[in-house]
Amino acid sequence: MPGTPTHVLFESAVGLALFKVEQVESIGSQTKQVQEAMDDLPSFGKMVKLLSFSPFKSAPDALQGALDISEGIANEHLKTLLTQNLRPEGKKVKGIELGVCDRNLASSIVSELGIPCDTGETSQELIRGVRLHAEKLLKGMADGDLARAQLGLGHSFSRSKVKFNVNRSDNMIIQAIALLDTLDKDVNTFAMRVREWYGWHFPELVRIVPDNITYARLARYIKAKEHLSEDNLEDLTDILEGDETAAHNVLDAARASMGTEVGELDMINIENFADRVVHLADYRKSMHAYLVEKMHLVAPNLSALLGEVVGARLISHAGSLTNLAKYPASTVQILGAEKALFRALKTKGNTPKYGLIYHASAISRAAPKNKGRMSRFLANKISIACRIDCFSEAPSTKFGEVLHMQVEERLAFYETGKPTTKNSDAMRKAIAAIEEAAGDLMDVDAEDDDKEDVGADEEEDSTDKKKALKTSSKVDKKKKKKDKKSKSEDVEKAAKKAAKKAEKEEKKKKKKDA
Repeated sequence: MPGTPTHVLFESAVGLALFKVEQVESIGSQTKQVQEAMDDLPSFGKMVKLLSFSPFKSAPDALQGALDISEGIANEHLKTLLTQNLRPEGKKVKGIELGVCDRNLASSIVSELGIPCDTGETSQELIRGVRLHAEKLLKGMADGDLARAQLGLGHSFSRSKVKFNVNRSDNMIIQAIALLDTLDKDVNTFAMRVREWYGWHFPELVRIVPDNITYARLARYIKAKEHLSEDNLEDLTDILEGDETAAHNVLDAARASMGTEVGELDMINIENFADRVVHLADYRKSMHAYLVEKMHLVAPNLSALLGEVVGARLISHAGSLTNLAKYPASTVQILGAEKALFRALKTKGNTPKYGLIYHASAISRAAPKNKGRMSRFLANKISIACRIDCFSEAPSTKFGEVLHMQVEERLAFYETGKPTTKNSDAMRKAIAAIEEAAGDLMDVDAEDDDKEDVGADEEEDSTDKKKALKTSSKVDKKKKKKDKKSKSEDVEKAAKKAAKKAEKEEKKKKKKDA
């Protein structure tokens, strides 16, 4: 009967199980009875029967199996189980339909193994029943084993999903740009508060020093204006970044100031607050430097094309670099202007031409009549740069530099009509630059290898010399030993001869005496 599975695949935290469905025809026509029989194990046990159970060998194998199943991949473990039980000796068996929970996995099984699969309501209900009574239906399972395995696999699976490359983590960019925007608002608010607070004591300083942070530095240094003198001129010049004229103006204004006197306790609070503002501004600079460095690591081409801050805002608004790479250019163009877009669609008015990319330098430098055309062109290049950054294994700035050159050429084209470079030629240029850079790296590596080889050869030569010296010394020692032995043997022979002669002479003397 079509739509009714003959077998059911069950994926668990402990392994893969294959169940055979009994009473196929009755189950296919009575789905409600199947649902009612789920809670009763004896009734449900008559519907399905365990055909084969293939447990995972280890926790990493279980994690890899879960990852493959979540992505709809039929791995070797699953293929082996299905082939051995449903296609023995590679033969196709007719009348088999496998109930699978996931559609992507079912399509993979059909395409790779040729086994028909079903993901309909009946299959889902049968798999739900197997999951409910898995500890009783699977062999060798005790109470709580499956729950513990699911808990451990759940932790491992979640950990693998949130893992990221430390050097290419766009989440850090999202947090950094959000903090940078907050710091900009806070520093501006606090600096204005310092100007207003200290302005009661030294109102003339605002006209001389328009910069908020420099004003806070001066307020922290000057404190009570009555104590300023010529001795402070050098320090004032350093705070004002070498502007001696402004330092003299501050000194002259302090002498003729119309500000009110401030108590000692009030001045201490003003000084502390100005010090906090200065430190906050310094932290804002360090955070901006961190964001620039992180953007060069995560999205170098987007940074080269658009700038670090605007590129980071696009990534933050999209949620991740991957999401931004998936957006079409038309979406990137109006990203950040959703309210204006929906309002225009509701009122049937003109839709916005740009969103966050309005802050890009290319849009601001374009003529008013060309801003819309420029925003479309820039959004197209941003989409290309994001995809290169997201999916390339070794990102570089070459593509971003070429795309930036194309944007500049398009600006010149709108103004002067000068022809632009074809996109295919520009991409070939970028690819050639990357290959050239890779070749230089290979040459450097080869030089290092040659140096290592030379060093290794020298070491081998030195070791050979040492070996030769050792062998020669051994030979010399052997020769010396042989010489010593031969000398000792000669001495012994001479002594024996002398002893024999002495014996003969003694015998002769005895004969004569007799």
